[in-house]
Amino acid sequence: MAHIKRGDNVVVTKGREKGKQGKVKRVLLKKNRVEIEKVMMIKKHVKASQKDPQGGIKDIEGTIAMSNVSLWCESCSRAVRSKVNVDDAGNKQRVCVKCDTTFPNPGM
Repeated sequence: MAHIKRGDNVVVTKGREKGKQGKVKRVLLKKNRVEIEKVMMIKKHVKASQKDPQGGIKDIEGTIAMSNVSLWCESCSRAVRSKVNVDDAGNKQRVCVKCDTTFPNPGM
């Protein structure tokens, strides 16, 4: 079970983008990387085509290693680790280590 899921609010803890917050757009499990909105913007040179007749240089989001990202807890207002609790029905829930609040399961 990955500690980061699509739709989570996260904060970057390491690297040149350290301290930036955003929402996870997608998770690449095989590469252990995540793509976050408006974080790690890179330039991509796009050739002109029928879909994009102008072409040019576009700004797109790059990926960040999952180990360099932490969940953002709204009640703690800080980056925290998470643990998995199993309730009596056998359902897994991600919980903040510091304040024991449950992280919502973003069902995107």
